[in-house]
Amino acid sequence: MHKVQNMKILLSRILFILLFMFTILYFSYGQTEQEAPSYDDLKFWAAHPDKEDPSDQVPAEDLKTEDLGDADVFFVHPTIYSKKRKGWNADINDQKLNKQTLKSTILHQASIFNGTGRVYAPFYRQAHLDIYKTKKGLPHRKKALDFAYKDVKRAFEYYLKYENKGRPIVVAAHSQGTNHAERLLKEFFDQKSVLNQLVAAYLIGMPVKNDAFINIPECTKADQTACFCSWRTYREGTFPKKYPYSEDIAVTNPISWETNEVKVSKSRNKGSVLAKFKNGYFPGLASAQVYKGILWTEKPKFPGSFLIRTNNYHIADMNFYYLSIRDNSKLRAKTFKALK
Repeated sequence: MHKVQNMKILLSRILFILLFMFTILYFSYGQTEQEAPSYDDLKFWAAHPDKEDPSDQVPAEDLKTEDLGDADVFFVHPTIYSKKRKGWNADINDQKLNKQTLKSTILHQASIFNGTGRVYAPFYRQAHLDIYKTKKGLPHRKKALDFAYKDVKRAFEYYLKYENKGRPIVVAAHSQGTNHAERLLKEFFDQKSVLNQLVAAYLIGMPVKNDAFINIPECTKADQTACFCSWRTYREGTFPKKYPYSEDIAVTNPISWETNEVKVSKSRNKGSVLAKFKNGYFPGLASAQVYKGILWTEKPKFPGSFLIRTNNYHIADMNFYYLSIRDNSKLRAKTFKALK
């Protein structure tokens, strides 16, 4: 009798511990693997050629094109999960967050590439912004990013198997997305046969080392292919205190598409896109200069710019150079096609 009771008590304790561990996992890192997104369902794609989404839009009518190009663009969005934290990773079914993702990064960043080809951008269980910014979040960074990367990898594997069909690929990402895209390039492209399909990679908003890859060099000219571009934008003269900068960090000038430290005048900047997307693009807004692992620009002047109090222009890494990136991506894709 006592043995039966002891066994019941032991089983109850084991169940309690298992439930406790499940609860900690669920609320700390999002959802279980059973709730992982299945990318055969379009609802898990923020951008996809088989649905209408903000990546299809352009800020001005003169940018519309009937020719989508022969390439595919796989875009990994930055951190949008930044407000009240319900776990270290976002809920993939959080419709409010997904809408914010669509109207922000998919509209303002993924749309840059719609002239290059078909745009694919997965929703994924992104890590919370706190993993980069707070003492409480830093210990959770690796596990939260690993968890998020599983979704990005799963989406890319689905894309390769069912969507790509041998087409050239542009990989593009910003901020947290760049953390995942760098891993994706190492796992699927570097020293792999898929490298033969790589037009270029735009790894923006996070420090990427010059020698991050074995067979994917830093781009040093505008029409180079099978290479990567990267930069992080700060006001001219700024040296970030919390983020690394050194000459072994790759920086591409997004106007000249070279890596030297020659300052390129804002007069050569084809067009920036600001907060109100449909207001069009603004030529000559931001200059660009590579300097010791970061990109410098003069403080841009536009209506309301006096309200900018930060020297860190991270949020505008892509928007300051919207048309320049757009035209460069198309040029690299065109060059890639001519070389094949």
